[in-house]
Order: sequence, then C-alpha cells, then structure tokens
Amino acid sequence: MSDYIIHTSTPFLALDCEDSFRPLSEKEKHYAHYLSKASWMGSLIICLQTSAESPLIFSMLLKIFLIQSMKSLEQTAVNICNFSEDEVQAFFLYVCGIFSSFGNYRGFGDTKFVPDLEKEKFVRLLKATTYGELFPQEMELILSSCLESIYSLNDNNRQLGFPHNGTTTYLSKNFTPEDNEIVTEFLKKKNIEVFNSRLFKTIDKTGKSIYEIRLASVLNTDDEEDKEFLISESINSHKFIVTRGDYSKLLKLVNSYLLLAKEYAANENEVRMIEKYIESFHTGSLAAHKDGSRFWVQDRSPTIESYLGFIETYKDPAGMRGEFEGFVAMVNKPMSAKFAELVKAAEDLIPLLPWPSGYEKDTFLKPDFTSLDLLTFASNDVPVGINIPNYDDIKQSEGFKNVSLGNVIKTRTRDPPSYLKKEDQDLFLKHGIIALEIQTGLHELLGHGSGKLFHKQKNGQFNFDINQVQHLETGKKITSWYKEGESYNSVFGSLSSAYEECRAECVGLFLCTETDILRIFGLDGAACEEAMYVNWIDVAFAGLEALRMYDPKTHSWLQAHGHAAYVILQVLLECEGNFVKVQKVTGEDGTLDLLFTLDRSKIISHGKPCIGEFLKKLQLYKATADFTAARALFEKYSTVTSEDHYPFLEFRDIILSRKKPRRIIVQANTFIKDDKVLLQNYEASTEGLIQSFIDRYVDEKIEGTLDELWDKDKIHFL
Repeated sequence: MSDYIIHTSTPFLALDCEDSFRPLSEKEKHYAHYLSKASWMGSLIICLQTSAESPLIFSMLLKIFLIQSMKSLEQTAVNICNFSEDEVQAFFLYVCGIFSSFGNYRGFGDTKFVPDLEKEKFVRLLKATTYGELFPQEMELILSSCLESIYSLNDNNRQLGFPHNGTTTYLSKNFTPEDNEIVTEFLKKKNIEVFNSRLFKTIDKTGKSIYEIRLASVLNTDDEEDKEFLISESINSHKFIVTRGDYSKLLKLVNSYLLLAKEYAANENEVRMIEKYIESFHTGSLAAHKDGSRFWVQDRSPTIESYLGFIETYKDPAGMRGEFEGFVAMVNKPMSAKFAELVKAAEDLIPLLPWPSGYEKDTFLKPDFTSLDLLTFASNDVPVGINIPNYDDIKQSEGFKNVSLGNVIKTRTRDPPSYLKKEDQDLFLKHGIIALEIQTGLHELLGHGSGKLFHKQKNGQFNFDINQVQHLETGKKITSWYKEGESYNSVFGSLSSAYEECRAECVGLFLCTETDILRIFGLDGAACEEAMYVNWIDVAFAGLEALRMYDPKTHSWLQAHGHAAYVILQVLLECEGNFVKVQKVTGEDGTLDLLFTLDRSKIISHGKPCIGEFLKKLQLYKATADFTAARALFEKYSTVTSEDHYPFLEFRDIILSRKKPRRIIVQANTFIKDDKVLLQNYEASTEGLIQSFIDRYVDEKIEGTLDELWDKDKIHFL
C-alpha cells in the first residue's frame, strides 16, 4: 500500500511571490485578487472531474476544518481516538493530498492515494470531530456513500483511465472503447470540439444508446437563452444530445468574480477577454472561450498575466476534454528579458529543426514569452511552463503565448538526483536550475510552438502545397491530412498529450546544443557545455524515474510527461556507441541500486542525430494526421519488460524502493481590507497548506454546492 499513500517524508514548499506582488498598484492588486478568486472557485470543478467520491471527500474535510482548528482536532485524535503522533500526521497528510489534488488521485501521475490509517481509526476520528458530533446523521450518510471508495485499491480504482480499466468522471461508468469510436465519429461529422464537456451514456427502453455531451455552463438546457449549439439527433440507431448546465453553480461563482476583475482591467483587450470568458461559462459556448483566448493572445506583456478555463486534456482518457485550471501571475522582468531574446532569435532557430520548411507554419507568429512569478495556480499540479491556448486553429494561424513560471522553477532545487555518479550530481547542483530554464524555454516556445498541421479545408483547398511538399520517409506526395471536423486531439485521442510532450521535449534537447541559445541565458565558455550536458542528463534521466508512473498490471502509463520521458530514454538507448547506459549496481546501503550515465563527449556526434531522426518522425506523423504510424512508433518505445539487455520491470522495482515523494506546493491568498489588497503567506507545512484552503473557501459555502453536484452526478458513476 506504500505506493498509494502520501508519505511522511513529502516535502512542502512555499511559493514565494512577495517581491513581485508588493510593487503592484492597488488597481493591479485588485485585478489579480479577483482573478485569483475566480480561479480558485473554478478549480473546485476538478473534484467533479476526478472520481465519483472526490467532491464528497473534499466537502467533508472542508466542513470539518471550517468549524474545528487543527490543534483541536489533533487533541481529539490523541485524547479521544488514541492516535499516535504518526497517525495524526498521516491524517493531516491525507487531507493535504485531497486539498492539493482536488480529489483522491494525484495531480501528477493519476494514481490513487488512500489514508495511511486503519479504516476503523479513520472512521472513529471523523465521527469524533466537532462536525461529526454536531451532525452525526450527515456524517453517517457521507461515510456510507464514499468510505469503501476511499479505501478501495481494486485494479480499476488504482489509476485514472477508461472505465473498463480505470476511473474517470469525464465519461459515465458504462462507457466502452467502442462507444468512444462512435462518439468521436459523430463529433468529427458535426465539427464539435469538447474541451468544456463530459460524456454520459444511457440506454432507452428500446435498447438504443443515448450519448449526452454535457457542456459546462451556468445556464441549463431548458433555460430560454441562446441554444444554437444544442443538438438532438439520431444516427445509425444511436441518439446524440448536446446539453448544458454542468458545474452550473460553481461557474456562476467564477463569473461573479470575473465581473469584479473586469472593473480593474488595464486595457480593452483584457476587458473583452473577460467578457468572452463570462459568456463562455454562462452559455457553454466554446467559441466564446476561443474568442476570449484571441483577446488574451493580443494582450501583450501585461503586468498581470492570467488564463482560465477548461485547458489541459491530460486526465480525459480519450484525450479531448479539458480539466479546469486558472492561473494569475506577475511578470519577472529580468528573466523575461532573456525569453524576449529567445523569441527574437526564433525565426533563425526554427530552420535548424530536422524538417524542411514545408512542415513549418507559413509565418512564425512571435508570441509573448514572459517569466512569471505565480500568485495563483488553481489546479492539482503546478507546472514550470505553459504554452497556450491549446486550440489548434488559434495556435496555428493567430498566435499563442509562452509562460515560464520562475518561482516554480526555483522550488525545483533538491537533493542531488539518485542514480548518478558523484561528478554528475555536482554538475546537476551547479547548473540544474539554469538547465531547466533553458529546456522550459525551448520546450514551450519552439517545441509546442513549432510545426504545421496539414489540413484540407472546407473549400477543398489545402493549407500546404500538395504538389511540392514531400513525405519525409517515402519522398512521395502527401496522401493524409486533417479533414474538416478533425483536430490533433480528436485524431490522436488518448495518445495526444504524451506524443506532443515528447515532441516538445525532443525539440529542447535538439536545440540546447546551440551555443547562441545558451548565451542568451548568460552562459559562456565551459558553462555552456556543462549546462547542455546537465540538460541532456535531466531529460533522459527523467525517463528512468518515470517508471514510477507505469502500471505493469494494465500495461499503461499513468502520466503523459512520464510516458514521454520514458520514450525518449528508449530512443537514446538505441544510439550507437553506448551513448546512454543504465546499470544495476550495489548501493552504499548494500542493496540494489542503478547507475545512469550519458557520454557527454557524444552528445553532438551521437545523441543529437539520434534525437533529430526521431523528432522528424514525430513531426511527420503529427503533420499528416497519421495516427497509425504514430501509435506504432510510440508503442515500440513504450514497452516495459524484463527481457533484453535492459530489464526495466526490474529497474522499476528498484526505483519504487528508492523513490522520493513529490513535493506539495503551498500557495498564498489575497484578502481585501479597507479597500487594500493584502497578501497572506503560509508556512510550508501540513498546517500551512490546510489553513490556506480553509481561508480560500471560508466565505463561499461551497461545501453544500459540492454535495449537491455529487448527488446529481452519482447516477452515472456508481
């Protein structure tokens, strides 16, 4: 069970943004405050996007801590329930896991975690809390509804995934892979994107399948306002209906704070952006959110940067539906200057990528690329960088933004990585932060920001020269492309996230060998070569650590970035000349250990050509919508076995035995007092994390809303 608990050694790190927040004007602070409130209200939707029990658990724990302090609860645990200090800490760690993940599955890795307590002790404490004693019948009802789910580690409960082998609330429990093919074909015919939806299947009295595509919106289906995108249609004995009203009460809260933020917007682009977000969340119109994203792209170099909505598709097993997230941050001007230089150089760097100009966008749309200090990242994980919007049509033809989160990168300082020889550990400590900044910059700007998708448009015209552009493997004319109604996510489905993250990481590896790029980041001489080497180690080494996120029972990868990293490692192991090696050794503690080595003298001669050839294939298959070839390529490098020269299943056991828990980030809150916005920081501890969430939601009464939404949805999942 140790793989499915929040360990006592879990590090807590405070996200520091005080130096960036303090100089803001009061108008800017108010704008940031209300956008943060909107983001945190929306992030509660993640509970409903994670598991059937997540909203009920989150609500229950919030109710407990809203009326009882941690100190009082600790006394109850020790004096009434006979808890040891370790058991008290285990309870608080479970609470921190639920709050920071917005549910009982990890934000990074998608695996379930359970209380590190005997079920009877867990129940005893819940019933002995002030809330449990004041409302015993309500507590009994909650426990009867979710206790078994809290502790279940059955095969299909241990990780997120399609209902037949995992857990999801994006799709109803009776949904099958065959259903996914049926619905995907319907979406393609109707040219519908489903970032802001969930999908529920029911069977009518005649045995006909009814697929409900439920849009996120304040309005419900029977409301009188505009319904132009709502559908009810039967095709091939299946009925498809598009409805709305998902997460209605939570989105109403989001919009109430967006209206307040609008009053403090700095310019017309920000006003129009917020108006379109409000329209989208009110009506369910994805087109309105796209329009808001367009205004966001046009808002260049704002002091306060923010984006929110249904964004990343990592958690949807079909790879099409977005998880809610919102972030608010302040520009870090010194670091942003470096990224601005990288943007200036981008048009000279793109031709260095290993594909011809026909596979690149007609015009490189220079993005805003800033380094930000986060005030708020309302989601279940905090990344180091972002490239958005994720709408292909906007990113390909209108533009995008890149964001590097500077104060998050700083939290990545850690003990020397395991499995490396001493001199590599020392270099990693010396250059690890700058290498991560470089890789993040290249990954976001020239990874996600590069490459063309070949489309046949509605008028029959192509967005590429079909007579000139050749297939990179056959040398013949291109014969496959994206048809009307298709997008990258709809064609690549569940593979889309891992595949694109792999492509972006490979771009970073490939281009970090360019000295001119390294100089942009202030490196020169020996430091250039050392930082480049550290970056190659970091990216390749991540593939080894990613084995923690592989499930041998289902033969599945539980996290897109980890899957991508493992694929890259496998590609590098194929390079000639023993470029990368992984060896079983005996550790200093006398038990089995691993040693990872990368020959720094062969990065240019062996590593770069190897990654270049692989990267060319990734771009080819993505550009031409060749999912069949892409899947075959990716599956080849995704396999984890105990066979051949590298027994990675055995390596996985060693890594699990030595793994270090992932950090939990504690974020600040803002409050208004006497019309002044104040920043409240919290200590990096279980106490700080729990208090930050109580302060975040104390005035909103959202626990009742979560209960109500859980009750409405449960029929589809239980």
